[in-house]
Amino acid sequence: MKINVLEKFLGSGFYTGYIPLASGTFGSLAALIIYYIPNFEKLQIIIPVIIIFTVLGVYLGSKFENMYGKDPAECTIDEIVGMWISLLFLPKTWIVSTISFFVWRTLDIIKPFPARKAEALKGGLGIMMDDLISAVYSLIIVHIILVIFGKYIIN
Repeated sequence: MKINVLEKFLGSGFYTGYIPLASGTFGSLAALIIYYIPNFEKLQIIIPVIIIFTVLGVYLGSKFENMYGKDPAECTIDEIVGMWISLLFLPKTWIVSTISFFVWRTLDIIKPFPARKAEALKGGLGIMMDDLISAVYSLIIVHIILVIFGKYIIN
């Protein structure tokens, strides 16, 4: 199973997977930068992109795993999708995005139940599922933070 240039580009989260240190963090940062493209946050844009990248992530994750081993650092498309999910339905401000980034990275590293268990799934499904679960937790936590502290954060 060979990986072509486009698959390498997308699967590695725009080549962030090849950064030797903290490739997942750089993948998440790339997703955050893309999020700031005008109108990208609109649900009719971001949700289809998340779905497409999730399906691609399962496919490409399996190819990356065959090439590099179990859940390889080179595959960061899962961090891209996770970051975008973490930003859904939130106000598009730098402070909210920064909070979301740090909550997402923390949960992606900790892998709360059942994310760690999902990581054991085979191939690209395991690569993607733990991040999808952690991203949903991140989304919920940031929304709770905004409900409690929103008037101080958003104004």
